[in-house]
Amino acid sequence: MAQHVIVVDYDPQWEAKFQKEAVCIRQILGENCKEIHHIGSTSVPGLAAKPVIDIMPVVHSLERVDAAAEEFEKIGYEYLGEFGIPGRRYLRKGGDERTHQIHIFQETDQKNIRRHLAVRDYLRDHEESRRAYAKLKRELALKYPYDIEGYCDGKEEFVRELEEIALKKIRKKDGR
Repeated sequence: MAQHVIVVDYDPQWEAKFQKEAVCIRQILGENCKEIHHIGSTSVPGLAAKPVIDIMPVVHSLERVDAAAEEFEKIGYEYLGEFGIPGRRYLRKGGDERTHQIHIFQETDQKNIRRHLAVRDYLRDHEESRRAYAKLKRELALKYPYDIEGYCDGKEEFVRELEEIALKKIRKKDGR
């Protein structure tokens, strides 16, 4: 069965779900875990989203993450390795009706870490962009209810432009 693509109104419980899962993730990663961030649409108050909690741990060593793969599987995650993004470890929970996704990056991978946080923070601060993104996601979910690739492809240009704007804002703020 294909993943059902649904977009729902923001749910304040998403933050609590993130916090609960972050405790389990931190226990598995132990001292290797530098920080854990709630990212993606469920981390943006007021933004409609697929009800999938995206979590981004930042670690000292990806090799130590790989060694803990079995521990993640014990709590219901599929461990998929890089899964298309070099230097990332991707895990998902919930099968076709996914509930959580983990995107683990090593602390030296500032490019990927910064882009995820920049988009999240930009959407938190810019209501017009948040509304436009929600509208696009709702339209795509209706158009591609069982085609996650079509849904993601439909968002790609918008997200790429949003990321560019968000990163420029950070560079300007940092004086670069």
